[in-house]
Order: sequence, then structure tokens, then C-alpha cells
Amino acid sequence: MDLKNYEWQSDFAKSHIAEGEAKSVLLVLKARGLAVPDHVHERITGCTDTDQLERWIQRAATIDNAEQLFD
Repeated sequence: MDLKNYEWQSDFAKSHIAEGEAKSVLLVLKARGLAVPDHVHERITGCTDTDQLERWIQRAATIDNAEQLFD
């Protein structure tokens, strides 16, 4: 089964996918040595929009500080 284009239906699955995406954002920021203030951490982990989280993963690779994630 190809899951690439599969859209998860359950809230349970969607929340776990979002948690994984949020963790990825934080891991990229950490790997780059960027400090993540509490308010940034809370905004990332509180986000349930996986499209937004994917955009943040991409931005996390190029920004100079964690606050720029939301620009």
C-alpha cells in the first residue's frame, strides 16, 4: 500500500502525525544549534496543521534564529 498520498482520517492519527512534524521542526532547529525560546517551542508543539509544520521544517533549515520561523 502506497501511503504517500493517503489522507489519514482519524483525529488520533492526525494528532500523531502533527506531533511527529513538530518534533522534526525542533530537531532541525536543535541540529543547527539554534536556541528555541519557550514561546516558540509552545507554538510549534501546539500546531496541528501539518502543512504549516512542513513549511516550518523547510524554513528551519535556513533561518538564523527560531523566531524567524514565523515570519
